[in-house]
Amino acid sequence: MSDRHEHSHPHHHRHSLRHRLSHLLTPHSHETADKVDSALESSARGMRALWVSLAVLGVTALAQALVVAVSGSVALLGDTVHNTADALTAVPLGIAFVLGRRAATRRFTYGYGRAEDLAGLVIVLTIAASAAFAGWTAIDRLLDPRPVQHVPAVAVAALVGFAGNEWVARYRIRVGRAIGSAALVADGLHARTDGFTSLAVLLGAGGSALGWQLADPIVGLAITAAIALVLRDAAREVFRRVMDAVDPALVDRAERALTEVPGVCGVGELRLRWIGHRLRAEVAVVVDGDATVREAHRIAVDAEHALLHAVPRLTAALVHADPEPAPGEADPHLALAHHTAA
Repeated sequence: MSDRHEHSHPHHHRHSLRHRLSHLLTPHSHETADKVDSALESSARGMRALWVSLAVLGVTALAQALVVAVSGSVALLGDTVHNTADALTAVPLGIAFVLGRRAATRRFTYGYGRAEDLAGLVIVLTIAASAAFAGWTAIDRLLDPRPVQHVPAVAVAALVGFAGNEWVARYRIRVGRAIGSAALVADGLHARTDGFTSLAVLLGAGGSALGWQLADPIVGLAITAAIALVLRDAAREVFRRVMDAVDPALVDRAERALTEVPGVCGVGELRLRWIGHRLRAEVAVVVDGDATVREAHRIAVDAEHALLHAVPRLTAALVHADPEPAPGEADPHLALAHHTAA
């Protein structure tokens, strides 16, 4: 017997900033208030994070562009391009959040939440392009050293770039983890790479001021390596999300919650998957073989209810009730065996 309950969980709470930070540090609490906001509210938070970070990075890039115009610094020009590209990554994420709000259809029966994963892939490619551009610029400067003009102005612009990117990185990563958006976290990591590039410009300008023209390209190569490491982490996170990977601790937490439900004699196959920044569950629970249809249905409802309370960001569950095996009774799933054989 299968029972499908697609309703959203009704118990939503406004959390203080302190509680949200506490939730991030202790994600395995069993409190009812541990659940995420509704899908619509979490998408709205993601959109707000994108617009705020876009504004901050836009102002940062504009300030740097003005210094580029008067100094002619190629390194600062590259940093400005990075910041502009990072700001523009808000576009695919914004589209993904808007699509994620659309209702499921008969063609897209799970909705459009996976658009976030596609946006995450675009962001990873953008980080890779930034790393390639930074490496190419550093090698070009190494082969053809150029003096840096107006070093104090370039140094201030580099600090502005670092501060703007680091603030945006922390903000995006915090909101992305709060709403479960891997794409937004990857975008925050991308902002952090551009902050590293700004520091490279600062160190390179300092070396140039001391008369060492090779300082800028050498530091640029080192920062390119750092960007590559961040790229690896972002790519791994997005790849896992695309491949339906979840934290094994969430599976353990779901199993513990199900075993505490009255009437559940055992937990069979349990699957969790991300759709955008929301989780869905599919699980088979074992119930008394003599239970009536209504009793088995009640147990399935209680099991789903327990999951919604126990697993953060879970919005829907499909619970299948299996009768407890009786001595000498044939496997009730035997008719399906030839469909599932490898």
